[in-house]
Amino acid sequence: MATVVRMPQLGESVVEGTILRWLKQPGDPIVKNEPLLVISTDKIDTEVPAPADGVLLEVRAEEGATVSAGSVIATIGEPEEQPQRPAEKETPAEPKHPGQSPDAGRSPALSPQAEDRPAGRNFISPVVARMSAEHGIDLSKVTGTGLGGRITKKDLEAYLAGVRREVAEGEEGASEQAAAPTTLGEDDVLQPLTAMRRAIAQHMVLSKRTSPHVTTICEVDMTNVVRHREANKRAYTRDGAVLTYTAYFIVAAVAGLRAVPEANSRFTDAGIILHRRIHIGVAVALPDGLLVPVIRNADELSLAGIARTLNDLVNRTRNGLLKPDEVQGGTFTITNHGTGGSLFATPIINQPQSGILGVGAIVKRPVVRSASSSLLPSADDVIAIRPMCYLSLTFDHRVMDGAQGDRFLTVVKQTLENWEA
Repeated sequence: MATVVRMPQLGESVVEGTILRWLKQPGDPIVKNEPLLVISTDKIDTEVPAPADGVLLEVRAEEGATVSAGSVIATIGEPEEQPQRPAEKETPAEPKHPGQSPDAGRSPALSPQAEDRPAGRNFISPVVARMSAEHGIDLSKVTGTGLGGRITKKDLEAYLAGVRREVAEGEEGASEQAAAPTTLGEDDVLQPLTAMRRAIAQHMVLSKRTSPHVTTICEVDMTNVVRHREANKRAYTRDGAVLTYTAYFIVAAVAGLRAVPEANSRFTDAGIILHRRIHIGVAVALPDGLLVPVIRNADELSLAGIARTLNDLVNRTRNGLLKPDEVQGGTFTITNHGTGGSLFATPIINQPQSGILGVGAIVKRPVVRSASSSLLPSADDVIAIRPMCYLSLTFDHRVMDGAQGDRFLTVVKQTLENWEA
């Protein structure tokens, strides 16, 4: 008996996936648990194993298609066996139009999502429903690119980007930009976009068009943090937690988010939604892009707990073992660009969040220390060598003003500089 292959749900909040490539073609023999195809969800690529032995009888969702979890995407069976259609996906016995065959004009790869079935465009995922409600989008005006015309999250993002582009640049400027041809010089090479790079590009452009970005920067004396880390890193390593400076910045960011709740929020047309829980995403660089795994309930973790969780997430991100749920649900993001030697930067907000903290390199610099509060030179002034670091907060000006942004950075700065206390 033929076995159907369904799009797996790879996480609680993951309701769909994009088929990147099929590792087997119709007619190929298959062994149970052998990799069958690769799907992508939120920039994470996952191999899906075959659920049974046999031969791949048919592929019902082509490469590049975005398919809802639970949808049939292929059939496995014996070489001479006919593909079996699952009962819930069967074509109605009576054709919708009298005199027309139920199979007329149907493409085998798209047959589960034909127009006369309740799936397709009539199916609205929770993610699409939430986004359309937040932005007041009339879904009848959105073109769906999913199977059967179903509207996907990417369709909504593209629709929103188009609307904002028309408002910001005008229709004439937008049409000129869209019409610009891609030309290659004699010594130029076109490098095709990977799925991750394309997703990053779309997300970054959407973010800049969505939020009015403002960046504020402060300088932090990291002496107490460096002293604490030097005294404790060996003990943390023995306990299975590599103590990195990023862990300290996460603890300080939690303090800042508690002091300025608006930084832990997202903007909607109905109002600002404040998040009660603090879920901090940490940008992790990869050879072909970056991912932002999320430390959930960071406000409930100690420095050791954050260090241990961070190590686990970073290692699994770099080894391709991250789960789709682990890059979703963040309420604030930290990017430690200083690991590459950068002193300061102006990061782009990770939508739909309201802020992102950029951490620069920690370097020794001469600084002036004085017992006097006066800015005039005095005999109390002393030049000292200290480990210094620039922190930058990029925030959504629709949610916060400069005073709130500076208040957040001030709390982060005080937490780091007074670590011993």
